[in-house]
Amino acid sequence: MQRTATAEKKSAGAGRFSAKYIAFTGIFGAISAVLMIFDFPLPFVPSFYKFDFSEVPVLIAAFALGPLSGVFAELIKILIHLMVRGTQTAGIGEAASFLIGCSFVLPAALIYMKHKTRKNALIGMIVGTVTIALVGALVNAYILLPAYAAAFNMPIETLVGMGTAINPSIKSIFTFVLLAVAPFNLLKGAVVSFVTYLLYKRVSGLIHKAAA
Repeated sequence: MQRTATAEKKSAGAGRFSAKYIAFTGIFGAISAVLMIFDFPLPFVPSFYKFDFSEVPVLIAAFALGPLSGVFAELIKILIHLMVRGTQTAGIGEAASFLIGCSFVLPAALIYMKHKTRKNALIGMIVGTVTIALVGALVNAYILLPAYAAAFNMPIETLVGMGTAINPSIKSIFTFVLLAVAPFNLLKGAVVSFVTYLLYKRVSGLIHKAAA
């Protein structure tokens, strides 16, 4: 990652909001939306939580083009998802997903932007992983779970019961987010970070050659 630091500064600096910057951001957002379709459940959380790799292109965009590119790519992903699949929570779930995604991408990209080294990339992704776990737990407890309960006209205890069926230690909203939501987002952040770490160097090189 250190090798492309000079090229990245040019792309994130002089080329900011250029046609190529916007185009690449849109491309990464669209790729993320496609990856979001290929989601799958995990055994330790209720089936309405689905794992996907859509944050990988968003994080690559944030690293290569700057934090704002990551935010815009995240927004494009959510908007495309809304157009393709619609919403069952009047947009509340999608807004919460946008917030959770940004809570991962922004800290990672901001730390990496200070000094574009492998070490800072790793530190950024670790901080992003911890942040998404914390923010994800709060957003689920106070926004997502109440929104889903209202959307499907069911008491929130029913959703908690789905968690209890998987893990008997889950008996309340607090234990739900502690034992299901937080581990889910920690795993997602770790896996996305690992995949991004493997892909970033090659992809960023292509971006900066094309943007030159």
